[in-house]
Amino acid sequence: MTNAITIRTATAHDASLLASLGWKTFYETFAPLNHEPDVKMYVDKNFTTEQLTLELNDALSVFFIAELDGTAVGYAKLRMHPNKEAPPDTFSIELERIYSDSNYLGKNVGKTLLQTCLDFAKAKAYNTIWLGVWERNPRARAFYEKWGFEQYASHDFLLGTDLQTDLLYKKKIT
Repeated sequence: MTNAITIRTATAHDASLLASLGWKTFYETFAPLNHEPDVKMYVDKNFTTEQLTLELNDALSVFFIAELDGTAVGYAKLRMHPNKEAPPDTFSIELERIYSDSNYLGKNVGKTLLQTCLDFAKAKAYNTIWLGVWERNPRARAFYEKWGFEQYASHDFLLGTDLQTDLLYKKKIT
């Protein structure tokens, strides 16, 4: 066992893996703090092999998978689509998802994935990276703030039938 986290770019062949990992990590993160049927409704829609196949085949999206000793322990998704909620007056990329298996929290999975995303964005000449984070997720907010992200706006996020608020954060890429 090397205990070294490796990152690889996902391919369409990873759709089933990402569907399973996405379902598990989203559910672990949000089920304890939400109405379970709302979480289940969201993951059952957004983390299917079919949905992940569509996302993986989108030329304006890229997924990174974090592995530890050959086991997928986290992933991130970047979106290069234009978005009206992106920070104004920037050439920006969205960090749409970044999750770690709960068994590997505190093992640098998030740190390694985020650095990979920043390196990718810089290589593609983006000057800003942005994301939405649930206002009631202090662990994630602290993680992003530690990395120099600053809140600039908020937007609605529908989790099942529950309308919630995500805070929008941005970071200049240097």
